[in-house]
Amino acid sequence: MSEDTWLVVGLGNPGPRYEGNRHNVGAMVALELARRAGVSLRAHKAGARAESLRLGGAQGTPGARAVVAVPTSYMNVSGGPVKALASFFSVSTEQLVVVHDELDIPFGEVRLKRGGGEGGHNGLRSISSSFGTKDYLRVRVGIGRPPGRMDPADFVLRDFAKTEREELPFLLDTAADAVELVVERGLTDAQQVVHAPRG
Repeated sequence: MSEDTWLVVGLGNPGPRYEGNRHNVGAMVALELARRAGVSLRAHKAGARAESLRLGGAQGTPGARAVVAVPTSYMNVSGGPVKALASFFSVSTEQLVVVHDELDIPFGEVRLKRGGGEGGHNGLRSISSSFGTKDYLRVRVGIGRPPGRMDPADFVLRDFAKTEREELPFLLDTAADAVELVVERGLTDAQQVVHAPRG
């Protein structure tokens, strides 16, 4: 593929046991992007489900060429499949977008950044290790902090609460929009839109 191809990876753990977990919200966003494009993610030899599609595109324009993927490995070894996908599709780290859950952002909010720390997120740590850099784009989907003294590791591996599930489609929509914006308009412009206060 040409060098203008983007790789958008939604992080999560494989299998039905985990699919409703907060930790899997990145994978949920990837599936929403595939749904919008009218495609299904298919098994890929890199150890992921993936599909080529066009992201965004308005007023009849085709949108950006992208591969959307969800690793089929466990979260803490996501880096291997993501690196393999980037190699297979000839995607540079400059055009790698990782969508993941973020404890330090309130539920329902989305934030964009390039690089920075992993905040204890094992998926990000694995990807940074595999690529030898932290300098890739992140779409950070807020899940909020655990209540009381609950261990964050337990919190992320639980399904969204009933009230959160009612709001979840809106959050996935916002995060999918954010992915399309960052690919179409670049990080700075996308941040101005996504980070703007909601009235």
